Amino acid sequence: MTLLIAIAVLAAGTFAFRFAGPVLQSRIQLPVRVQNLMAVSATVLLVAVVATGALAEGHGFAGFARPIGVAVGGVLAWRKAPFLVVVVAAAAVTALLRLAGVP
Repeated sequence: MTLLIAIAVLAAGTFAFRFAGPVLQSRIQLPVRVQNLMAVSATVLLVAVVATGALAEGHGFAGFARPIGVAVGGVLAWRKAPFLVVVVAAAAVTALLRLAGVP
């Protein structure tokens, strides 16, 4: 029962945060610098998540094959390749490097 209450409280809090954005947008005017920092912070957060997933496995280093595969995918995405091409190329590079014995 306590778990259901915790889930309901978290769901209500999440809804309140998401609802507050559009409601308060017209009432609160953020400086341009803060708006720019918020836009950059989303990119930084995404890069941090990708770096953590690419470089770490458990408590240690994931090896060189995975970061190289992610880098290939990143370059292809930067060059505006289709999403399927990016994913398949990153996976293929990682698999081929592991097949070749690169950890």
